[in-house]
Amino acid sequence: MAKLILTHEVTGLGEPGDVVEVKDGYARNYLVPRHLATPWSKGAESQVSAIRKARKAREIASLDDAKAIRDSLQSKSVVVESKAGESGRLFGAVTTADIAAAVAQSGGQSVDKRKIEIGQPIKSVGEYTVSIRLHPEVSANIAVKVVSA
Repeated sequence: MAKLILTHEVTGLGEPGDVVEVKDGYARNYLVPRHLATPWSKGAESQVSAIRKARKAREIASLDDAKAIRDSLQSKSVVVESKAGESGRLFGAVTTADIAAAVAQSGGQSVDKRKIEIGQPIKSVGEYTVSIRLHPEVSANIAVKVVSA
């Protein structure tokens, strides 16, 4: 088992700053190469407090604030423009960064692209539902309409 400090949120494992133990292969082949975690050491333990402090600054403070933001996000529809062929198939795919930019452009709360979860890749024109994790207990489902540019 390898002991790691998470530097990014990993679904099902933990938040940034958490110290976790995972199997050696998962650490060596997935988490460390993708810079999602760093190896744990006594010196690296000081990084944990810095990571947690930065996370607190970005995090939505309370459950009530998260619910208010969820309600405002769910009441709006977000439109993402992307280049598409005549059949409606996109050249590429809609990314979480595209969705975060569209949410901010529509006048909504700015959302971290790492908090957006797309169920399956969006590769064609149409309407989709995307989940945004605002708080550990609150997530918003927003309607995303993909149109041809």
